[in-house]
Amino acid sequence: MEAGEEPLLLAELKPGRPDQLDWKSSCETWSVAFSPDGSWFTWSQGHCIVKLIPWPLEEQFIPKGFEAKSRSSKNDTKGRGSPKEKTLDCGQIVWGLAFNPWPSPPSRKLWARHHPQVPDISCLILATGLNDGQIKIWEVQTGLLLLNLSGHQDVVRDLSFTPSGSLILFSASRDKTLRIWDLNKHGKQIQVLSGHLQWVYCCSISPDCSMLCSAAGEKSVFLWSMRSYTLIRKLEGHQSSIVTCDFSPDSVLLVTASYDTNVIMWDPYAGERLRSLHHTQLESAVDDSDVHMSSKRSVCFSPEDLYFATVADDRLLRIWALELKAPVAFAPMTNGLCCTFFPHGGVIATGTRDGHVQFWTAPRVLSSLKHLCWKDLQSFLTTYQVLALPIPKKMKEFLTYRTF
Repeated sequence: MEAGEEPLLLAELKPGRPDQLDWKSSCETWSVAFSPDGSWFTWSQGHCIVKLIPWPLEEQFIPKGFEAKSRSSKNDTKGRGSPKEKTLDCGQIVWGLAFNPWPSPPSRKLWARHHPQVPDISCLILATGLNDGQIKIWEVQTGLLLLNLSGHQDVVRDLSFTPSGSLILFSASRDKTLRIWDLNKHGKQIQVLSGHLQWVYCCSISPDCSMLCSAAGEKSVFLWSMRSYTLIRKLEGHQSSIVTCDFSPDSVLLVTASYDTNVIMWDPYAGERLRSLHHTQLESAVDDSDVHMSSKRSVCFSPEDLYFATVADDRLLRIWALELKAPVAFAPMTNGLCCTFFPHGGVIATGTRDGHVQFWTAPRVLSSLKHLCWKDLQSFLTTYQVLALPIPKKMKEFLTYRTF
């Protein structure tokens, strides 16, 4: 898909239907995720089941260009046994999913010491957040259950590993708390973050590991320090419940989406609202309980920092360019709940209320030299440091996303 083209549906995965359906099992796909290296895809397909599928899918579903790049590593492993699809029975409705980044060598040694039964210490793991407040940790290659983390008193709605690969896991729950777990220490709970007054829907860690953002169905999001686990500030600007958030890959931007039908783009370091983007118009004024039932949505950044995608209950997937006030592309989808980009770009996965997953083409563009220089500078300078540089004002505004 070139920039400006409409997303095309590449493939759709449908869940198998159990013989006996229990209403408690639910059928929604609340979460979808690609592994950081792009070798696995997983989704909570409903009925307490999580599916792990080697990526890419069958060749006919993969767009040209994407197929060749993605399959090169797969072809190298032929003859040594290819990964196989796995079904994880979690015993509870699954709400949150998160893969870990590949562990650093010290983490691997600690993991081996605590889990000698795991044959491959450099393992990829998947965390699943469940309806009863439990978090189950699985080894992806074997489907082995490694840990069961207890502490939350209600649904674990979202999960996020620190991008550094330290095996520190953050969880967000309807019990109005976030909890921090160290998987190197048998899944020890090391901190509880309190202060939200509503269910915590979403937690997102900045890729530079400096901040955690949490959205809890309130009109503000909380920013926490990743060093001290203390509250830095609240970002206020939405007119209704905020239910999702995501940091840009360069950590410079934060986007939040709310039941007020707006997406807000923030400079999280300065606590400044940069832009409000109108998402969709609700048909009529409704109270908060009705909004909670009808306006679920998701937001996610593309890996190259140039786009982000949103899903709302008006049955549209939208793709936005950072510098524009209107979406650059739309795709019709039914009952969408979540979305995520493939880590190497080119594909968006979306989950639906009926347990399906759909894969869409996403813009594939090369970053301009200007954008690459911008990203390189932002990788080691904060907003305040950029504003203090002895350079022209317009250049400062460009480098801090203030020329939109």
